[in-house]
Amino acid sequence: MEYIIPNYYKAFHCIAGRCRHSCCMGWEIDIDEATHALYQGISGAFGARLSESIEVDGDGAHFRLDARERCPFLNRENLCDIILTLGEDALCQICRDHPRFRNFFSDRTEIGLGLCCEAAGELLLGSAEKMQLVPLVGTENATDTKLTEEEQRFFEFREQVFAVLQNRAQRIDARLQAVLTLCRTALPQKSPAQWAEIFLRLERLDDAWTQNLQALQAAPTASLLLTLPKETDIFFEQLAVYFIYRHLAGALEDGALAARAAFSMLGVQMISYFCKLYWGKHDDLPLAAVAEFARLYSSEIEYSQENMDTLLAILHGERADFAGDL
Repeated sequence: MEYIIPNYYKAFHCIAGRCRHSCCMGWEIDIDEATHALYQGISGAFGARLSESIEVDGDGAHFRLDARERCPFLNRENLCDIILTLGEDALCQICRDHPRFRNFFSDRTEIGLGLCCEAAGELLLGSAEKMQLVPLVGTENATDTKLTEEEQRFFEFREQVFAVLQNRAQRIDARLQAVLTLCRTALPQKSPAQWAEIFLRLERLDDAWTQNLQALQAAPTASLLLTLPKETDIFFEQLAVYFIYRHLAGALEDGALAARAAFSMLGVQMISYFCKLYWGKHDDLPLAAVAEFARLYSSEIEYSQENMDTLLAILHGERADFAGDL
């Protein structure tokens, strides 16, 4: 199996205790069977602590979060006591992987970094280089399995999409529209406030996300039509390439290439709306602000299968009932 990564991938490092939005808070953390068996074999006081902190139900084992929804092994310095005591190899699979995601094909696995991680977001959005996909060293030509014809056509088409998005001779708005045209789709004609209302009807976790949507809902449309400086185009280029890389491949399973392309461009559009509101107040758009809007969007949308399914259905024309007559 060949493993493919973006060219910025290896520069990622967890910032641990310096993280403002720890992935060890606010999420149910499932424990895979192999790691659960490992934990059951730990003796002494730490073994007892593990046993007391793990709950097993019909869905398997997971850590019992505290009253503040923190993992019981996230200490006061926001460091992991499991790593400090047992080492990184003792982490459960989901903790070892996060914020990585994987897309699987016949002869390759594509790996990426999710925007829900602030360190990954700043790395991805802060890169001035065009994203390129490269083999993970040591996995080149590691299989005799061949791509299917459908996969070959998909990768060729996706390269066309990447080329359009990375054509820096054009402003980013024109590139996003060109991708929608290439994928024979379009976003529904809705105002920013109407999109905010739709997103407010989805499952929501973070109050900051709700506040951003409410601000968008109340914002004068004119203020969201302003053009951001050309130097900010790189942020939205990297966002668009990321969304396409992460989500378009799902069309090989569900056939919804147009809806997935529209979903990817919608993500860029929504994040750009928040950025325009920020710009209107600060006359500046720092990397950290864009990364935070992207982190919120990713956490609330990409990590909720229900929200993903609902938006894809709307964009596929199957959930007019949800969007109503907005």
